[in-house]
Amino acid sequence: MQPELWYTDEHTNDVRFSMKATVQIVSKKSAVQQIDILDTKAYGRVLVLDGGLMITEKDEFIYHEMLAHVPMAVHPHVRNVLVIGGGDGGTVRELVKYREIESIDLVEADKDVVLLSKKYLPFTSCKLRDKRVGVWFEDGLRYVRGKKAEYDLIIVDSPDPYGPAEGLFTRAFYGTCFKALRDDGILINQHESPFYAAHQKSVKDAHSHIAVEFPMSTVYQCHIPSYPSGHWLFGFASKKYHPIRDLNEDRWNRLRIATRYYNTALHRGAFALPNYVKELLSGGAT
Repeated sequence: MQPELWYTDEHTNDVRFSMKATVQIVSKKSAVQQIDILDTKAYGRVLVLDGGLMITEKDEFIYHEMLAHVPMAVHPHVRNVLVIGGGDGGTVRELVKYREIESIDLVEADKDVVLLSKKYLPFTSCKLRDKRVGVWFEDGLRYVRGKKAEYDLIIVDSPDPYGPAEGLFTRAFYGTCFKALRDDGILINQHESPFYAAHQKSVKDAHSHIAVEFPMSTVYQCHIPSYPSGHWLFGFASKKYHPIRDLNEDRWNRLRIATRYYNTALHRGAFALPNYVKELLSGGAT
């Protein structure tokens, strides 16, 4: 009888999340990080980078829809988009649903993540070959430094702020993104979980760094079962638009974009934050 195979994601030093796996499909050390892909009983196929859970087939749609559709429902004329990270392709999959988008530049530091996602994660990578998508294998911070007023929307779909992704959570990076955006541009970034003390500094630092660079800066939330605590935040920053006052529900709903999680009523509710999150973001104690 073969022993059971389990994958465990360490949420904190004291909290772990485990799922029963059926087979390990990929185990590869790339030039950047360790990449593993497994099939699991409850969450389907999962992508793991350097031991940390990135996406699962079961709930990735929540994360990717909230990254892409929130800004698209606010900005009235997005034409050019930059996605930093996101080599699995899930954010691109959501963006190509919009006919008005003319180009999507995907910048991924690890070429193997893209190649393996195309082969083993078709549920997220299925639109990476869309004619509007350009894929660049480069460090995101280095890439965006050379851009000025080129994008309407920048989405930072990065791993946790450690190791290869650490530079994507600095004030210098957010300032560079500000310059790369047009005068009415929007920046969206994954903001970590506010629930555990181990992650709270990252949340506070990212929020404070972005607020220095952008006139409009706030956060919104969703529930992703496989992520630490399930309570996840995203940053919304803009040179012009407010995520609620400038939300055009009628325009977005007329597009009839197919989603499983996002809708415009939920959009409004996502910006209504619990008091403990407000206190954390304002610099108070938790």
